[in-house]
Amino acid sequence: MAEAAAFQGTGPSSAPGTGPSPAQGPGSSPARRWLRRTLTIAVGAPLLAGLLQNPSPASARAAEEGQVSRTVDVSIDTLTPSAPVEGDTVTVTGTLTNRGKRVITDATVNLRVGPRMESRSEIDQVARRKGFRSDSDPQPPQDAPEIDIPRLEAGVSRDFRFSVPVSKLDLDEEGGVYQLGVSLTGQTSDAQYDRVLGIERTFLPYQPEPTDKRTQLTYLWPLISASHISADTASDDQQTPVFQDDELAEEIRPGGRLDEMVTLGADLPVTWVIDPDLLASVDAMANGYRVKDGTGHTAGTDANRKLAERWLGMLEKAVQGRKVVALPFADPDLASLAHRGKAVPGSLKHLQSATQLARSTVETVLHVQPATDFAWPVEGAVDPSIMAVATSAGARKVIARSDSIQDDDLSYTPTAARPLGGGTTAVVSDAELSTAFQGDMVRAEKSTLAVQEFLAQTLAITLEQPQDQRSVVVAPQRTPTTSQAQAMAAAVRGLGARRWTQPADLVAAAAAKPDPDASTSVPRASRYPKKLRDSELPVDAFRDMKTTRDELDDFKVILTDATRVVPPVGNAINREMSTSWRGRAREAAIYRVDVQDVLQGLTKSVLLVDKSDLTLSGRSATIPVTVQNKLLQDVDGLLLQLSSSNGTRLKVDGQTSARLPVKIRAGHSQSVKFPASANANGQITMTAQLYTADGTPYGAPMDFTVKVSEMTPTVMLVIAGGVLLLVLAGVRMYTQRKRLAARAAEAEAEAEVAAAVAAKAEAKAETETETGTGERHAGDAPEDAPGTEAEAGDETAPETAAETGDTAGTTPSGTAAEAGQPSDPDADTGAESGDPSGPGEKVDR
Repeated sequence: MAEAAAFQGTGPSSAPGTGPSPAQGPGSSPARRWLRRTLTIAVGAPLLAGLLQNPSPASARAAEEGQVSRTVDVSIDTLTPSAPVEGDTVTVTGTLTNRGKRVITDATVNLRVGPRMESRSEIDQVARRKGFRSDSDPQPPQDAPEIDIPRLEAGVSRDFRFSVPVSKLDLDEEGGVYQLGVSLTGQTSDAQYDRVLGIERTFLPYQPEPTDKRTQLTYLWPLISASHISADTASDDQQTPVFQDDELAEEIRPGGRLDEMVTLGADLPVTWVIDPDLLASVDAMANGYRVKDGTGHTAGTDANRKLAERWLGMLEKAVQGRKVVALPFADPDLASLAHRGKAVPGSLKHLQSATQLARSTVETVLHVQPATDFAWPVEGAVDPSIMAVATSAGARKVIARSDSIQDDDLSYTPTAARPLGGGTTAVVSDAELSTAFQGDMVRAEKSTLAVQEFLAQTLAITLEQPQDQRSVVVAPQRTPTTSQAQAMAAAVRGLGARRWTQPADLVAAAAAKPDPDASTSVPRASRYPKKLRDSELPVDAFRDMKTTRDELDDFKVILTDATRVVPPVGNAINREMSTSWRGRAREAAIYRVDVQDVLQGLTKSVLLVDKSDLTLSGRSATIPVTVQNKLLQDVDGLLLQLSSSNGTRLKVDGQTSARLPVKIRAGHSQSVKFPASANANGQITMTAQLYTADGTPYGAPMDFTVKVSEMTPTVMLVIAGGVLLLVLAGVRMYTQRKRLAARAAEAEAEAEVAAAVAAKAEAKAETETETGTGERHAGDAPEDAPGTEAEAGDETAPETAAETGDTAGTTPSGTAAEAGQPSDPDADTGAESGDPSGPGEKVDR
């Protein structure tokens, strides 16, 4: 027993009252073990005799054994190395938990190593088996160690640990897959004899020397996430994207799902399968982003921006020199598109645009050239319509799965590549290997068992046809959890010795020489899994996409800078048909509504301003209609049409309707004026409608009423007469004012002349007085006698005429006062007088 104790290494910890652990003292002696087995046989012999006398079905015995053997839950938490070679020591650790209601006494924990398995089906049977089966579970090796547990209380757990050299496990030198189990044998108060109360099984792949023909194994490493970016952008020059939520930051945070995928994948020989939308989303975070917050949005944190930069840097470094496969942008749901989307015209255009965007996105962000001719339907399930849709956008290689394209007639696993004709190849992944790490992998037990089964299956594949080299592809779930990714990485690392597999990329797997006996038959549509069909996107989803796409097409033609609208909204439409919406129907519907709301908010920013009713008096007028542009860019290419509901009563530019071009600057309004002519009184409904250049209506029409009040000829004549009278009155008033001004000027001039004459006469009189003029001679006439002329030197008469400026009453020799009329009698000078001349009197010389 000393040898057995050495194999045990460190023993289990002891619960209070359960006795010493194997590490604290020697294990059971050979005599004790012999006695226990003897007692077991002695107790079991009568039972066996009774069974022989009264045989019962084997199934009943197996059911009883299985039920009893579940009293203790045996958990295998670690098994190292996972694929041992000669000279290694296998270490197994785990936990024992008493799930029963009674105390277990005098128990022993044993390793059970079964015979070599010959096929994958045997591995499947063992993996599905629950409880102990005496007819199929092996006995403990003769020299293998065991651990004594004197007492295990109900509900109590304790750990165990085995360390056994490979040489003590009775393994075949040629290698193979073996069952390895840990069992607990003991007694309970209701059954005072030894029986197996708990067992756990796993697999031990053992291949001491590399096989001659190693299987080429391609493991896909998916980097895919849900859709996070909305159709909205900020109004800045950079068009900062707006995220629906901030959950992506949690995935790329250290320890997050996507962070773990990149960290683990960097050291693994895998093929990276990437959704370009994920790269675009993280790149947007790294360059500044915003997150929706109620009715608005707030700036993303600087810490998250740095997380994005860090993650992209890690990924770019990890993929250098590796094969990268880019899925269509946003990972569209090919099955939903094939089964539901084709009923909606134009749906396949979404797939084409998503495929075209994939390459440029990966090259821009990661600076590598990806393969873009692969399509990956959900869970690799295909039918003829899915294959047709998958290849419609340029994919020539479709990743299917062996539970869809089945090889029922083959006893071995064929090569993955299957030529289907027409240049299309189905790359059929292995279903068992691809689903090996689904479910809960948080518990160490689940993860360890999954890894060991995966390794066992791969070795079994190689040993099926050891003389032929085949190519196997593993396509796991699209979005593994952190624990699932860790288990996947452990399995790939377990193949690192390359004793029966060697890594290959997906491109090489698709180009591998196909197996001539492998199936190339695509299953009928009726064989598509109902569970997958029920989770597909509904037809209404594709109708919503078409509506949004049509609105976008109508909107972009009027924009002077369509790049501010088309990429964000177009990418959002691609995200609407993402595979990530499976199982999230409500969230998918909310996202589609949000995209429509964003686009409609933009289209409604170019609108007709509501117009009040008008009254049109007369036969012709101008009707203005205003168009407003609330966008941050100019709008061009619109036509505004104004239509009359009654072309006989009111015409627009001589017709029932008229169209005029409209160009509106950003943030401005433009008023368009239409000439109108009326022929009769009454109310007419006018309709204004915007159109794009190709004649597509843009926005909703606007109606308003025009009331026509026509003028009769009599009314027009009266109005004309009134206007004429007003004009004549104005002319008369102007003439009268001019005459009054002229008379005032004339009166002023006459007053000035009179004053001048009086002043001159006074001056002359003073002069004559001073010179002493003598008596007048006989015959002399007085100066002012009628009919006489002034002396040549007298300037009085000419000055008076000149000063008055009125030539109508003047003669060449004097003023109108001095000139006589034709009917006037001749002047009578009278007799000479001796009196002195009067003042001012002129003397003739």
